[in-house]
Amino acid sequence: MDYQTTSPFYDIDYGMSEPCQKTDVRQIAARLLPPLYSLVFISGFVGNLLVALVLIKCKKLKSMTDIYLLNLAISDLLFLLTLPFWAHYAAHQWELGNTMCRLLTGLYFIGFFSGIFFIILLTIDRYLAIVHAVFALKARTVTFGLMTSGVTWAVAVFVSLPGIIFTKSQKEGTRFTCSPHYPPSQYHFWRNFQALKMTILGLVLPLLVMIICYSGILKTLLRCRNEKKRHKAVRLIFVIMIMYFLFWAPYNIVLLLSTFQKSFGLDQCSSSNRLDQAMQVTETLGMTHCCINPVIYAFVGEKFRNYLLGYFRKHIVRRFCKSCPVFQGEAPKRVNSIYTGSTGEQEISVGL
Repeated sequence: MDYQTTSPFYDIDYGMSEPCQKTDVRQIAARLLPPLYSLVFISGFVGNLLVALVLIKCKKLKSMTDIYLLNLAISDLLFLLTLPFWAHYAAHQWELGNTMCRLLTGLYFIGFFSGIFFIILLTIDRYLAIVHAVFALKARTVTFGLMTSGVTWAVAVFVSLPGIIFTKSQKEGTRFTCSPHYPPSQYHFWRNFQALKMTILGLVLPLLVMIICYSGILKTLLRCRNEKKRHKAVRLIFVIMIMYFLFWAPYNIVLLLSTFQKSFGLDQCSSSNRLDQAMQVTETLGMTHCCINPVIYAFVGEKFRNYLLGYFRKHIVRRFCKSCPVFQGEAPKRVNSIYTGSTGEQEISVGL
């Protein structure tokens, strides 16, 4: 799935000065994308489903952080549910009609943008909990978390509307496609607008929020009396920032180069084909970030792992293996936490 009208699934790109054959790009996509999309779907679906399960069954959604984590998992699941259809599309052609084309495009975009927005909310939530702990006691409530989550979903739907409205299924050359089709008189405006919106909301905004919030968090953590736990929290923060940048920056760079090919002198057919191939690889890399979310936001936390282990012991293992001695003990209930100079007795979970 791609923002560009020069989709790698196209046989021909008519947006250039002369029609550009895309047969080679499509053949590569047919071999490369289905197995990659399938792998991302399976690993991401299992991971995010486990996150949702633990949050609902074990943690009981008792905090604003839990609410945001659940919504992030739901966002990733919506995004992931569309991947089997794009995998089939890459290998063959679009066979599900115009309604399913727009529906799946909507789920893809809504899942993508809502996921970004909930990552931003989680960053702000962590900033408040550590840097402004006294204020956070009043502001970080379940009710406020539900309200902001509702607004976030509404904003995600709104910013996804252009992609949904302009996407349709029609015959392109010898095959049916599901792709954006902008009005001829406004083609360049909407194409550029979509690419810039993707880059600003998908990369610039979250990185800006992360840099501001995590700078404040680091200053607070550096005053922490417990050096071991301080270093663990600092490592987690850098992992979140670096992983997000590594997974999504390449795609956004290629997206800008592909959208503004003429400005960068890349409007030849051979350059366009190479950009489309780069788009396939970098977009798939970006998609795998939703598989990483359960790891960096949940499973790196000892408390969350204990919840998950306890749930499996209670509901899964003991049901099928009651005599297995290794599963007879209860899960430990240790929680890694830190104390900062600004919070006094306020305890802050390092790994959520």
